[in-house]
Amino acid sequence: MVAMVDARTVKEWLKDGREIAFIDVREHGQYGEAHPFLVVSAPFSRFEPELVRLVPNVHVRLVLLDDGDGVAARAARNAEGLGYRKVMVLAGGAAAWREAGYVLFAGVNVPSKTFGELLEHRLHTPRITAKDLAALQLSGEDHIVVDGRPFAEFQRMSIPGGICCPNGELALRIHEIAPNPTTRIVVNCAGRTRSIIGAETLRAIGVPNPIVALENGTQGWFLAGLDVERGASRRHAMDTSEGPERSTRAANARVLAGRRGVRFVTSAEVAQWLGESERTTFLLDVRTPEEYARGTAPGFQHAPGGQLVQATDQWVGVHRARLVLADSDGIRAPVMGQWLAQLGHDVSVLEGGIAAGGELPAAAAAPRQAALPPMPPTISASDLAKAVAGSILAIVDVRGSMSYRKAHIPHAIWVTRPRLDRLQSIVAGRRIVLVADEPATAALVANDLADLGLRDVRTLAGGMTAWTAAGLPVVATPGTPIDADCIDYLFFVHDRHDGNADAARRYIEWEQGLVDQLDDDERAIFRFAP
Repeated sequence: MVAMVDARTVKEWLKDGREIAFIDVREHGQYGEAHPFLVVSAPFSRFEPELVRLVPNVHVRLVLLDDGDGVAARAARNAEGLGYRKVMVLAGGAAAWREAGYVLFAGVNVPSKTFGELLEHRLHTPRITAKDLAALQLSGEDHIVVDGRPFAEFQRMSIPGGICCPNGELALRIHEIAPNPTTRIVVNCAGRTRSIIGAETLRAIGVPNPIVALENGTQGWFLAGLDVERGASRRHAMDTSEGPERSTRAANARVLAGRRGVRFVTSAEVAQWLGESERTTFLLDVRTPEEYARGTAPGFQHAPGGQLVQATDQWVGVHRARLVLADSDGIRAPVMGQWLAQLGHDVSVLEGGIAAGGELPAAAAAPRQAALPPMPPTISASDLAKAVAGSILAIVDVRGSMSYRKAHIPHAIWVTRPRLDRLQSIVAGRRIVLVADEPATAALVANDLADLGLRDVRTLAGGMTAWTAAGLPVVATPGTPIDADCIDYLFFVHDRHDGNADAARRYIEWEQGLVDQLDDDERAIFRFAP
């Protein structure tokens, strides 16, 4: 029997000083339309692997939220099967949270974005409008536009002439990007948060240049009637110079982080933490993707520093857990750590960086892996194409709804894991062939189908990639599944980067309106420095 808990109790637990994992098992679209402030998303469609990544400690209090439709109870039983000891379901789901008088927030990464708005209000972050930046570019005045987003985002849409330097890299690299202390530095992102955090990062580390945030980022630029650039490749250098000047910056970063409540810990201390069952410790490598790919330490997730501040809930699913950050320079981890500390997290920086992480005991540091059900047998694309002509097969596509709309195998049925029961009457008596993006998804779906009595299941080897590579036919259905069934997709201002001015305005208004929705408990999680 799954344990139930009411909304008021969960609200009290979120502020009682002890660890808690509050997990939303609804699909991404449902979560993004309305969710509690501190809930973390782990959709049921990929629940088990996401749970062990976001909540690695099986002893933590684990509260699951759904739409009151029974999905959380299914997830709870699966979590217990993975060894979690304190699993509960929020009675009544998201609707019960609202009925208890608590706000449900739209959007994603809400705590981080709210932090950016509060920070701007508190520090009066200097800013420049899009039209004033356009005039500055024409004037010839010495300036540089620095885009604080990851390179892939920068390439999709950027300010003409801008250079990509993600926020997590600014403290390490700004001195090479803007060596002249009189150069005006304009920091931008797609909207507001990373522009604010980026500008305030430079101010916090004492960069002498005039520094401003671009008001409303690339969306503000677009709304001002200015052209964006697509496919730009300008970015920071991959290597940085070492020497006394960098050592000074590392010392200053350490002082800054210390003032903001960040601790510096040895690998021996971290090893001890990893052995504790009553606390959760996350190991986070904040360096660039290229550095991480060249090698990291056991147990460290890759969490680029700027994105870790922007979207902490994508890596950390336990409220009040310990976060241990590591870099290779002594600058990036302390500077990003001090933002995370102000976001309300318990943050430490590993002395000696990633190199010291190699001293951690591999068994203790190794991340948990979800024990997945066995994979169903596979069928090749060519064999499936031959078999399609008969009526004994049912092709079931469990990829994202937008991927299905764009291109799928003719006559394939789309369904998402929480709603597999809809298949029973449609596919009864037929062999099922699953089309999935990942083997893990196919394994989880096949296991659930077996519970429904549908055990004759295969999976398409190589998925849609193999099907299209073989030159086999696909069809597009822009209106199927209908929007109401696309619970995995967040329609909330989704096309704000594709020329929809109304969506861009609504998004900016949403960010600016987050602060007014907070209650006293939610405001209290932030620990702003004096």
